[in-house]
Amino acid sequence: MAALGCHSGSDFAPPIPDGVRYVPRAAWGAHAPVLPMIRQVPTRLTIHHTGTRQNFRRTIEAKMAGLQAFSQRDDSLDTGKKKPAWADVPYHYYIAVDGSVAAGREWRYAGDTNTEYDPAGHLLVVVEGSFDTDTLTSAQRRALDALVPALARHFHIEPARLAGHRDFAKTDCPGRNVYAELPRLRELIREN
Repeated sequence: MAALGCHSGSDFAPPIPDGVRYVPRAAWGAHAPVLPMIRQVPTRLTIHHTGTRQNFRRTIEAKMAGLQAFSQRDDSLDTGKKKPAWADVPYHYYIAVDGSVAAGREWRYAGDTNTEYDPAGHLLVVVEGSFDTDTLTSAQRRALDALVPALARHFHIEPARLAGHRDFAKTDCPGRNVYAELPRLRELIREN
């Protein structure tokens, strides 16, 4: 039940630009949050990567369901570090390898992180891939180029308030190949 086109709905659903395939929570079978969450007003836009290889065979719906299942249970990370259960998917928007954008956690609630920073006030956009080695697909680039300025405009986020995860925590995220895109994305925000 993915939709295409401009989606605004309520005050809690920022507009998704025309031409972006949008997959709302209901379409990927999202479960309700399992823990209380912290309300927020986004003042920053922070880009992440999944840190996993791009998967061209799995649907975005399956990826989101898997991410939510992982997020809502105690688990181990690839590093062996333990992760506590989170209320929901840690990110607000997920950009899949095919350029589809899925709704994650509602933006009015702060995300979660495995690193040492407070994500309150950060609108979190994650791009599928491990971008120290992967490169953005052309579809992912188009989705980022449309989504980032639209979100910045909707939330009145200035270009200087767009950053990568590594600007706030000791991490390589969002990988050098996406981090290198941030100046260009800031310029797109300025132009819109």
